[in-house]
Amino acid sequence: MSTPSSPTEVSEEGPVFPPDQIARVIETALLITPEPLAIHDLKQLFADEIDKKTLLESLAVLSEKWCDSGIALVAVAGGWRFQSKPEMQIFLDRLNPQRPPRYSRAVMETLAVIAYRQPVTRGDIEEIRGVAVSAQIIKTLESRGWIETIGQRDVPGRPYLYATTRQFLDDLNLLSLDQLPSLESFNSLELSVGETEPADEETETTQESGESAIQEST
Repeated sequence: MSTPSSPTEVSEEGPVFPPDQIARVIETALLITPEPLAIHDLKQLFADEIDKKTLLESLAVLSEKWCDSGIALVAVAGGWRFQSKPEMQIFLDRLNPQRPPRYSRAVMETLAVIAYRQPVTRGDIEEIRGVAVSAQIIKTLESRGWIETIGQRDVPGRPYLYATTRQFLDDLNLLSLDQLPSLESFNSLELSVGETEPADEETETTQESGESAIQEST
């Protein structure tokens, strides 16, 4: 039989939540919520009666509690979430043997240009890659939730400006764009889930020239 948590006390300033209860409530919310929870979300759990410092202390307690398990509490752009540790993935994949979406080299190169040069227009991307960017490539990245339009450039034609999203950062387990890996590391990571078909000569040349152009501007 589990030991019940300490009851919530009430003072003139409002309810006083015991530390163990705060941690238990946060833990429960994070375990049953599919999306990351930001600090303002966690405050809502306690009707805004808990301050940020107390929440961060509870998150630190939970992180320590789970450190020796196969699950880790991590902070990403969208907030905090529990996720399996990388070494567990090989076992979890056996429960769901479906192959993840596989993206073409052109899609991943386009994503890299947007990530490292944002905000950019479709014309900017084409200039860097040296080839036309199809509407399907943009649509694929938008449907995946990795890019979005954030405005229009004030030039003739008013082309849309594209940038990466918070979902993009969450999927890479990043807090901000400042944590993006080097371009070489990014391409190695992303292209490992790309199509297995060998790239043709034009694509390989485009990739090399695209990487060079991005590096020169960063």
